[in-house]
Order: sequence, then C-alpha cells, then structure tokens
Amino acid sequence: MKKLRNKLFFTIFSIFTFSLLLVFSISNYQFYKEEKIRTEGNLKRLIEDRNNIMRDPNNNEPKIFADTTLYSVILNNKNEIVKVISHSEVTETEEIKEVANKILNTNNKKMFVGNLYFNRYSYGFKSNNTLIIIDNINTTKRLNSHLNISLIVFIILEVLVFLISKLLTKWISKPVEDSFENQKRFIADASHELKTPIAVIMSNVEAYESDSDLKWINNIKNETEKSNKLITELLDLAKLEEGNNKELYKDIDLSKTLEKSILRFESLAFEKNVKFKYDIKKGVKFKCNETQINQLFSILIDNAIEHSYSKSIININLDENKEGIILNISNKGDNIKEEDLDKIFERFYRIDKSRNRNSNHYGLGLSIAKSIVSNHNGEIKVESKNNLTTFKVIFR
Repeated sequence: MKKLRNKLFFTIFSIFTFSLLLVFSISNYQFYKEEKIRTEGNLKRLIEDRNNIMRDPNNNEPKIFADTTLYSVILNNKNEIVKVISHSEVTETEEIKEVANKILNTNNKKMFVGNLYFNRYSYGFKSNNTLIIIDNINTTKRLNSHLNISLIVFIILEVLVFLISKLLTKWISKPVEDSFENQKRFIADASHELKTPIAVIMSNVEAYESDSDLKWINNIKNETEKSNKLITELLDLAKLEEGNNKELYKDIDLSKTLEKSILRFESLAFEKNVKFKYDIKKGVKFKCNETQINQLFSILIDNAIEHSYSKSIININLDENKEGIILNISNKGDNIKEEDLDKIFERFYRIDKSRNRNSNHYGLGLSIAKSIVSNHNGEIKVESKNNLTTFKVIFR
C-alpha cells in the first residue's frame, strides 16, 4: 500500500510540475521572443533609415537614444575604423572599437542579434560605411529579471503543488486503503475463526485414534493439518504485510541462527536423500526480528530440499561485504521457467500445482519470505539455469 501511495503521489506531483514547467517555459520564451523582435526591429530601422543618424540637426551633436545604448562606427573605404560615435550617455568607445574590429574580422553578416542572454552586442551595417552596434545589456537585464521573478514564483507554486499532491494522494488512495484494510481484516478474522473448530476437530481425531479402523480418521487428521498450515501461513502473511514492529528488532548472530536452521532440516534432507554443503562467515551480526528471520531461513531451506534432485547437494553461503549481508541458497533441480521467475513470489502461485498440493505446499512460502525480506529493507532474487536454482537475499 505504501508503494501504491508513493506511485500515486509521484504521478500527481509529476503532472502538476510538468504543467508548471510548461507555463514557466512558455512565459520566458514569449518574453524573450518579444525582446528579440524589438531589438531586431530597432536594428532594421537604424540600418534602413536614410536620414543621417549621426547628428542632431538642431544642435549638431550626436543623436541620443534614451532607451537604447547605441554606437555608430564610421568606416573608411578599406573597412577601417575612423571614428566611434556614442548615442547615449555611455561612452565606452575603446571597448566598442575592439568589438567592432572583432565583428569586421570574423563576421560577414549584414545584421546579427544572437542570443540576448549571452551576446552582449548586436550589430548591423549601413550602406554609407557605418557599423551600427547596439549594447544588449539593458535587454539582458530585463530578461534575467523576468527569469528570476518567474523562477521565484515557480518555486512557491512548486511548494504548493507538493502540498496539494500530498492531500490529493491521501484523498484518492483512502478508498483503496480502506478496501485493502478490510481485505486484510477479513483474512485475519476468518483465519482466527477457523483455527478454533480445526483445533477441536484435531483433538477429537486424536481421541478416536485408538479405534480399529484408522483409515478415515487418518484422512481427517491429515486434511486438518493441511488446513491448519494454510491458515497459519495466511495469518503470517497478513501480519507481515502490516509492516514490522521495530521495537521487536534486536541484534543477533546471523551466522549461528542460520547454522541452527540447517541442523533442524538435517533429518528431512536425509529423507529426501540430499546433503548440505555450507560456507557461513562467522560472527555476522544483524539487527532484525529473529522470529521472522528464522522463518525466512526455514522457507528457503525447505524449498531447496523440496525441489532438489535425489543424491544432490544443497549449497548454503552467508557472507558480508560492501554490498551488505548476502545469503545464497542453491539446489540442483528442474529449472524454473523464465516466465515463472517473476511470479514465484506471488501469493498462491505454484509452478507444479498438483505436486505442491500433495506435498502440503500452498504457494505462500515464498510470498512470506519476500515480505520478511522487504520488512528488513532487503532484496530477494532468484536465478535458475543449467538445472541450478539460486535464491539470493541481500540485507543492506
């Protein structure tokens, strides 16, 4: 359920964020486009204007353009700079000479505006050997100011989007969470209700075992034991999916815990005609729910025994390195098909349904194992090829 909430939140947040980014981009693009059109228009008018822009006809002084920092560079017939005239209060003529020389040496365009965020100067050539240079600094300031303001607005709106996404996620997921909780409650309640009559049946069966005809009694007992196992596994799964109580966690010697689990299965391995070969690093410490970890080891070892070829060896390795605590359990047996590898951890999924039913397996063991690993922030993987199946558990 937590994963569902996270995915839902991420989807809602991403949609809103994308919309904001789109508005942010369009706004800045439109403002930039208007500034560039304005600059290009001014430059075209200055280039195409047949009147002399050099001097004010009233006082014989250079014309002043209050809203634009503009320079006229007078050239001779050899394209050499003769004079620089400033049409604003700024008189950086030496710097403009360097800019003009660079333009004359490296550019052949009649008019150039460029990127107004990065290009300081725009220019154009008049037919009367005059180079018009516009300083874009004021335009760049306006563009950056608009960009900064829109960025601040974007950040504020993004915070609001985050809060709104949280609220929407909670509102949308509530019916699903309620349904999920009802389902878990049903499983738990049904399991508890079933355990009592089954316990009564088992006690009565044991009382009648002394009868001469034990055939039917034994059948009832076997089926009762199977039902009891199924209910126990359902209860375990329901509890695990509710999450772990961290207060039950304690530091244990994982190496010794695994060795004890292996010893418990020695007799079953003997019956199945398989042997254990294990390499367990000493003194591996792990803070965990010991009961659940014991259950995890039991599930994986029992699974390996169940699916091993006769007279084969089950390899069990426990190590600790930079990757974390790593447990590998391998057995020789039939390969798990590629299409089944992603499904074997699903509840009630059985590769061989008839065999598992007969062997008192209901397809819940590996689901329980995965839940235990997930509750301990671990990862469980399986690989099956060349008649070798390996379950790998990593605790980081």
